[in-house]
Amino acid sequence: MTTTTRFQTTVRLLLSTIAFAGVVLVGLAAARAVDGAGLRNCTEIGEGFARAGCWEDVWSNGDEYRMTFATGCCSAFTGKAPDDLDGFYVMAPQDATPQSLNAAFRHDHVVRDIPVQNQGSYSVRLHGYFVICSPSGITSGDCDFEMNSPAPGLTLPFAKTVNGQSLTSVGAVETAADAGLVTLIDTGAAVVGTINPTR
Repeated sequence: MTTTTRFQTTVRLLLSTIAFAGVVLVGLAAARAVDGAGLRNCTEIGEGFARAGCWEDVWSNGDEYRMTFATGCCSAFTGKAPDDLDGFYVMAPQDATPQSLNAAFRHDHVVRDIPVQNQGSYSVRLHGYFVICSPSGITSGDCDFEMNSPAPGLTLPFAKTVNGQSLTSVGAVETAADAGLVTLIDTGAAVVGTINPTR
């Protein structure tokens, strides 16, 4: 087993037993008592309350949108998970204000295309990945990163930019991964989320 494989296996095992910051809050944590304020930001939801949906901002093709997550995100798929899960990428903040707001660690999110009149390849079923700088991306200086801790005892170099380019589109993330400059770490989290394209 190579060092990279061992590292990825260790990270996957750790991540499968911890909360997937912000996103997992949709399914594991719950909303505070109803106060008439409407849907809450996922990072504002505390433990010990009734389950509820929530929202967080996401990047798609270089623009920010609001994504609303269904209740029970991580237990939404019973039995075998669908084969058509799209990527939900989590990386370092892409500008001065992180999308994670009050989360345990600073991060942003990237999803594929947003729905346009029900056309395109948009999917509400998403699979979470951490986007971290690879060893070669770090040593070459091609991947700029921010060290962050998504769980106690786990600190990772979350990618900020690759070759000076932001990672605000799936194309940028997947091109960097294909070039070996970032590593996509499977978090094991499956979420259901939809975007309001007018925001």
